[in-house]
Amino acid sequence: MTDNLWTELERHQPKPLVELFASDDNRVDNMTIEQSGLRFDLSKTHLDEAALASFSKLSQNMQIDAAKTALFSGAVINVTEGRAAEHPAERGNGDADAVAHARALQDRMRSLVEAIDAGFMGDIRHILHIGIGGSALGPKLLIDALGRDSARYDVKVVSNIDGAALTEAVKGMDPHKTIVAVASKTFTTTETLLNATSAMEWMTDGGVADPYAQFVALTAYPEKAIEWGIDESRILPFNEAVGGRYSLWCSIGFPVALGLGWAVYQELLEGASAMDRHFRNAPVMENAPMMAAFADLYYAQTKACQTRAVFAYDERLRLLPDYLQQLEMESNGKSVTAGGAPLGRNSAPVTWGGVGTDAQHAVFQLLHQGTHLIPVEFIASKTPGHDFDTAHHETLLVNCFAQGAALMAGQSSDDPARNYVGNRPSTTILLDDVTASTVGALIAFYEHRTFVNAVLLGINPFDQFGVELGKQIAKRISDNGAIGFDPSTTALIEAALGDV
Repeated sequence: MTDNLWTELERHQPKPLVELFASDDNRVDNMTIEQSGLRFDLSKTHLDEAALASFSKLSQNMQIDAAKTALFSGAVINVTEGRAAEHPAERGNGDADAVAHARALQDRMRSLVEAIDAGFMGDIRHILHIGIGGSALGPKLLIDALGRDSARYDVKVVSNIDGAALTEAVKGMDPHKTIVAVASKTFTTTETLLNATSAMEWMTDGGVADPYAQFVALTAYPEKAIEWGIDESRILPFNEAVGGRYSLWCSIGFPVALGLGWAVYQELLEGASAMDRHFRNAPVMENAPMMAAFADLYYAQTKACQTRAVFAYDERLRLLPDYLQQLEMESNGKSVTAGGAPLGRNSAPVTWGGVGTDAQHAVFQLLHQGTHLIPVEFIASKTPGHDFDTAHHETLLVNCFAQGAALMAGQSSDDPARNYVGNRPSTTILLDDVTASTVGALIAFYEHRTFVNAVLLGINPFDQFGVELGKQIAKRISDNGAIGFDPSTTALIEAALGDV
């Protein structure tokens, strides 16, 4: 049955976008969903009545309702690792015991935030957050998006093992007035612990008598942090069933809670919680994550689109494409089903993007006239993030909306170099404003959209074994040098590292 539905979708021949609008006066209303301060406009995609009917059948066939119930009930849905995916519980939506546990750990984090504000760790002015992957991308996005005018502390996030990144981060920081937050789910992550050790040396060299007293650990394995030397009173645990790329809702969000204040962090959680409830309860055709996933699958699966482009027409959201790269490609970049069988079709497309209007002068040539069909997503805010002349924001939004219109309509010309074929799809997400609530809802939307993509493809979005092989080989090189590698790798090791 599933194969028949995919075949049905692959044979689907949609009308050009312009004709879809011409034949349906209500297309904008029917293909627009408003929820949690966000407006999702999918009308410029090729999803029509026939395609949506097929996707609705596919959703039923792949038991999406049961999958949603499993996600929110704390069932073991990460089958390859034998655990649940408890990130919704961090927002108050999930198994009752998991929700209660999450709230208890959040209360512990709030107590530490309040204690630091009260001077428990001295006169603190700076927060150095050290992590990698999901332990860094989420905090970095949120601090950049929400903390530009309201940060209570100077917050820097370091992930790269390149010492130049740490050097840049600590510039202007007073080691006596700095908290170092070490974020690692297992507290064994090589890059994170090496950066943490170097940060400890920076503090010691700066004259801090007891640098351990200024370290906080964010981890699902507190005993490992204790072994490393961090006092138990400065360890913020979180549930092992919260995956790294879904972890900004738990203690990994500590630099947000401390740097921006608990009220902001709570608003973030509430915005995500509202999107959880929408995803769980809204009918399919009114469900923003479901509809967006249908569009994703339509282009990646039936039109063989290998990439998806995301452009934030708001400087505050400039790091969102980076965040989505991990969320989408680490979750759904798989070649086997959850049961281990070959997938047999495309998995996640490559997510990439940038910031408007900069990207218009760099990559939009290919989007408009290149040979690749690339679905585009525009993200913008009705409200500007500055006090300059309103012409800035008006021009920004005008450009955003113009690009979507141009991709769809195109323009005929007798000069081939000036001919635009048009009929190129886009979606637009319009925020009322960039606030903790709307950003929380936006990130939760993308999480659930990623989940729906996975369920309809039959894959597990919560493991990431592909990340491990490179780590294992790196350890082999560190332990044994250039022994046992191909000639190219051997030559590179010897040329750059000599005897490791």
